[in-house]
Amino acid sequence: MKKFALSWSGGKDGCLALDVLRKQGIEVASLVTTVPAEIGRTFGHGEKKELIKLQGEALGIPVHFIECTFEEYSQKFVQELKQLKERNQLTGIAFGDLYFEPHREWGEKVAKEVGIEAVYPLWMEKKEALHALQTFVESGYKSTVIRVREDVLDESWLGKELDHAFLNAIQQKDVCPMGEAGEYHTYVHDGPLFKKKILLQRPEVIQLETTKKLEYRNYFLLEK
Repeated sequence: MKKFALSWSGGKDGCLALDVLRKQGIEVASLVTTVPAEIGRTFGHGEKKELIKLQGEALGIPVHFIECTFEEYSQKFVQELKQLKERNQLTGIAFGDLYFEPHREWGEKVAKEVGIEAVYPLWMEKKEALHALQTFVESGYKSTVIRVREDVLDESWLGKELDHAFLNAIQQKDVCPMGEAGEYHTYVHDGPLFKKKILLQRPEVIQLETTKKLEYRNYFLLEK
């Protein structure tokens, strides 16, 4: 049986990738999340480690954090992925990227160095992004917008659920519907593969570089 690690930042893309892998009968032995030592938050989404740990617990999949600096990102990723490969007998690593070619090239290079397969279960053409968002909206997973790029989306988008209203509204903006260029990021808190759901409370908006982020002060698991 194939056994994979999955690159995980806590959002809709990784969650969809996990769903596809599980439907293909692939075991996901570990969620892999990179955390820059300089910031102590996840790369890309800027999420707190505690909220990623909560997702792992809710899904019943261990989370492996790779702590690294920007300079040693690739080197540390390869090094720790080799350890995960030995520990979990991994045969591959999956990524939730959609169509950004440089990300795929990087992931395939890393996997080759580790000696495992690189898989992109969501890979598509750019024009298919709207259909991918519709697939997520109808998947049963619950996800909230937790970060926006200020040059394209204002803070009124923070806290929006990825539902049919969001699907309609995002089409009125000049952005990738799936936010592939970092226009927005999400946090998944419930869905078919979740053994427990995550309750998020007391949100407040904080500033991170050129983005605004929704920060939750209270968060905990609930039985389903």
